[in-house]
Amino acid sequence: MIKRSPRQYLPLICLSFLLLLLMVFPWRIWVTLQNELRLLEGSECYVNLASPFSIYVKGDKDGILALNGVPVSTQESKLNLRAPLQFSAESLGSVNLEFRLFGVIPLRQLTVNVLPERKFIPGGHSIGIKLHSEGVLVVGHHAVQSENQAASPAKDAGIEVGDVILAIEGRKLQDANEVAEIIRDNSGKKVLKFQIKRGDNVFTVNVEPIICMETKHPRVGLYVRDTAAGVGTLTFYDQETRIYGALGHVITDVDTNQPIMLRDGEIVKANIVNIKTAQRGYPGEKTGVFQEGDDLIGNIEKNCQFGIFGRLTNIGPVQGNINKAMPMALMSQVKPGPAEILTVLEGTAIERFDIEIERVYKQTRPSDKGMIIRITDERLLEATGGIVQGMSGSPIIQDGYLVGAVTHVFVNDPTRGYGIFLEWMVKESGLLGSGNI
Repeated sequence: MIKRSPRQYLPLICLSFLLLLLMVFPWRIWVTLQNELRLLEGSECYVNLASPFSIYVKGDKDGILALNGVPVSTQESKLNLRAPLQFSAESLGSVNLEFRLFGVIPLRQLTVNVLPERKFIPGGHSIGIKLHSEGVLVVGHHAVQSENQAASPAKDAGIEVGDVILAIEGRKLQDANEVAEIIRDNSGKKVLKFQIKRGDNVFTVNVEPIICMETKHPRVGLYVRDTAAGVGTLTFYDQETRIYGALGHVITDVDTNQPIMLRDGEIVKANIVNIKTAQRGYPGEKTGVFQEGDDLIGNIEKNCQFGIFGRLTNIGPVQGNINKAMPMALMSQVKPGPAEILTVLEGTAIERFDIEIERVYKQTRPSDKGMIIRITDERLLEATGGIVQGMSGSPIIQDGYLVGAVTHVFVNDPTRGYGIFLEWMVKESGLLGSGNI
């Protein structure tokens, strides 16, 4: 029998020790705890770090936060990680925490912001959305037939689908009809200067129009559009300021799939007259008739990743809506489990339907995909097949809190989709002190 020396077992012993250390070391403090945590005054949040080690923590302020029932102060205190870590928001303010292992090894710094409870009126209203873009959007090219050739001068000059034409020959564009008008007014010029916006870049392109054989007018071979319209759902509004949020995602152009750069727009009440049922691979859709009147109307001041935002100029009575303010939940309060959505199936009546929040993503930065939801209400499934176009923005309610809004559908399983945290929408609206509109 070959005898092994103790040195030969040393690598195996070291590897076993490292694996054991990885299992018990509080590495989850980097994964579970982000750089910032937001809590509502008087609320609690539990974080499971699951480690046999104890850590030490201290803050830069007293009286704002308690951990495991012990007030955080500028004096270091010891925390046991075997049980979930309990954050208790005691008063408004912000405190910076520093966690150390054995009181020596730095582990994590965390800022906890304790915010006042905010209440908003839940939406669920079907709205007609009308947007006017900044400048005019290029949605296609076409060939202009002249005596000698068929070409698209704008395409040859480098103008691309998705570009925005801000001005031609220094004249700012307000609608698509002005493009042909300006080109005709400058028919004596061989080269026209187009001011183009592509992404964040603004530059000038020289375009040489050609005379169309059919119309006898100079043309540049572009298809352009300046407006967009559709049906969506109002998510929330603030009773005092009348600031609202809707949709939960950006509005893009149907042809270019590029976000529409907003000049102005408005929302009006929509009457749902038909629903195209969703099927696997084929998204459904609500069909609504815009009702131009005084019942529900507002402007659109922002079109961004988290939806559309503006101010309501009038709010009329809405069938089925309780019109009672409801507290907003922060991301840390949202959990997997039963919930409800508010939306319209027919006419203007807002109804409640059961859903399940299947998964909650703890996001380090705002995103329009914060949770996965599944429609469980049999009546809603029978009527729509699941999540359909026009349902985006439908508020999600859990345990008496407004927690988010429906944003996207899974095309291959329309009973499931994504939701956005209401916190991100409210923050973008300016009602939490940043992202003012």
